[in-house]
Amino acid sequence: MDFKENRPLYRLAEIAAILRGENGCAWDREQTSRTLKPYLIEEAYEVYEAIEKNDPADLREELGDLLYQVYAHAQIAGEEKSFTIDDVADGISAKLIHRHPHVFGDETADTSAEVIDRWEKIKKKEKASRESILDGVPPHLPSLLKAYRVQQKVSRMGFDWDRIDGAIEKLEEEVNEFRAAVEGGAGAAVEEEVGDILFSIVNVSRFLGVNPEDALYGAVEKFMARYRHIEKAAAADGRSVEEMSLDEMDALWEAAKKKV
Repeated sequence: MDFKENRPLYRLAEIAAILRGENGCAWDREQTSRTLKPYLIEEAYEVYEAIEKNDPADLREELGDLLYQVYAHAQIAGEEKSFTIDDVADGISAKLIHRHPHVFGDETADTSAEVIDRWEKIKKKEKASRESILDGVPPHLPSLLKAYRVQQKVSRMGFDWDRIDGAIEKLEEEVNEFRAAVEGGAGAAVEEEVGDILFSIVNVSRFLGVNPEDALYGAVEKFMARYRHIEKAAAADGRSVEEMSLDEMDALWEAAKKKV
């Protein structure tokens, strides 16, 4: 097929239009922004995974998949006369210029902290109709990330511990309340206290400059690698993990910890 456009971004827009056109793809024509939501999230996570693997080739491919999602949503919106991909690009360009007056204007900001402070003040003016700074937190963010963003925002308003000791003491307090709830056998209270512990853990990590999502991701990957070591050791012995005793698995786990 010959395309009208040779420039990659324009060609991608043309492809998105062709796929949804009369002679395009039946599946693509059936999609709406709502039905495409899961794919958008999936592609974003695959980009995240490629970054974690430090694989440039994979990252390039996954960014392409994510970029197509943007074009697909814009194509649907264009068909509905809502907006076009050009409107999307114009909107983000204008926003970036407006929120970087120290780059595109006459203001100055020499540190990242100054940049973030100015960014938040500009956002507040742009979103003057919001009753709370927390109104800007997307309601459907994964809970770990949502907790992190909420804590970041209130911290910028001065609602934060003076020192890490306060955050750690709060975590210890929540653990004690969790123990009391478990001993009391109250299921609803246990769930609430688990949530409080998780929220407090996020707060401690934020205070220390550790992204909790990255930290948990690393912990899960480490656990998986060590468990796979147990599986491989069992298979090498002609057995399955289910056939092993807990002591045997613990011994293999300790061996895996020295390797992973």
